[in-house]
Amino acid sequence: MALPWTLHGDGKTVEAQAVVGPSERLSWPLTIGIGSQHVVAMFGATFLVPLLTDFPPSTTLLFSGVGTLLFLLITGNKLPSYLGSSFAFIAPITAATASAGMGSALFGIMAVGVLLALVGVIVQLTGTGWIDRLMPPIVSGAIVALIGFNLAPVAKANFDKAPLTALITLIAVILCTVLFRGILGRLSIFLGVLVGYVAAVFFGEVDFSRVADAAWIGLPPFTAPANPLENPAAVLGVLPAFLPVVLVLIAENVGHIKGVAQMTDAKVNQLTGRALLADGLATMLAGFGGGSGTTTYGENIGVMAATRIYSTAAYWVAGIVAILLGLSPKIGAIIFTIPDGVLGGVTTALYGLIGVIGVKIWLDNKVDFSKPVNQFTAATALIIGIADFTLNAGALSFNGIALGTVAAIVIYHLMTWLGRIRKTA
Repeated sequence: MALPWTLHGDGKTVEAQAVVGPSERLSWPLTIGIGSQHVVAMFGATFLVPLLTDFPPSTTLLFSGVGTLLFLLITGNKLPSYLGSSFAFIAPITAATASAGMGSALFGIMAVGVLLALVGVIVQLTGTGWIDRLMPPIVSGAIVALIGFNLAPVAKANFDKAPLTALITLIAVILCTVLFRGILGRLSIFLGVLVGYVAAVFFGEVDFSRVADAAWIGLPPFTAPANPLENPAAVLGVLPAFLPVVLVLIAENVGHIKGVAQMTDAKVNQLTGRALLADGLATMLAGFGGGSGTTTYGENIGVMAATRIYSTAAYWVAGIVAILLGLSPKIGAIIFTIPDGVLGGVTTALYGLIGVIGVKIWLDNKVDFSKPVNQFTAATALIIGIADFTLNAGALSFNGIALGTVAAIVIYHLMTWLGRIRKTA
């Protein structure tokens, strides 16, 4: 069977202003090298999610690779993307695991995947116009921001366990960002973790006992989601915390596709429905087997922008490498040795950056904060999310992320509607 890529030029060189498109590739040695670079780009963020949620890193890596290959197949090999662990899942997974166990968190992940896949089918049939109307920039920005800022207490808790190590890690992340250019600058989180890890080893904070016993090759641990029929109150009670994640994944996927389209071909926008469907199915698959939910990765867009190489062949390589890493329990055990202090340092910056991404959505779209509707939408949603307001209704518990998301959507549309009726908007 013929491979779907055509060779770009001689396959060995790329002209200064040339772009290697999704349907093209370079020579296989170069393609493998570029694909490996994508693995490095995604690795720092992808392995942090299971660490922060006590999920098995090797299982998450495996499903991340499988999800990427599934994404490429469903999008017809036309949309370059890597599906890594989504940080939007951290807060609901942490809450669900603490209250009802890992199985309930996996059920929540699966539920998000089902809804995202359904949205993908609808978008494929109707287009993306309704998404833009439901979640204009003021709403989508508020939702993304409150998810990041809601995690602030988690970062502080880890920071307090080893303040010196955390401070070294945080400083390393900041310095790597400003001192290095190109791909190294984009890997500042990963490099900061390495520096913090070395410091933690020096301070005697790293426990290597699990590493020696782990096999080099083997299947990662798989965990099935909880059955809602056996304990409906506990399992279904965590769902409100997960549902807002669907809106974040929609925003992330749509933004990713628009970015790729801007850099390659506007026709890529026609794949939005397929991309949402693919990410939904990948998230369902991960939740079914014990991995974290997935999303398209901005880190890898950065690699493509820096190299001007958008070949999907490189992502096949990246997906396969991730699967191979997931089949090494030894690597998973090494990742799990990263101590709390290192996590506290890196998440102090990382969770804040998630919040700032929401602010950036406002800035990029020139949201007018002189309008009361925008002021109240953002202000109310952020306070609810940051303070983690909670509403209990029987077996269901709505946390700050869920309530803040609902508040952003309802306040914006209610004030806009009333303003039009009263002619005050």
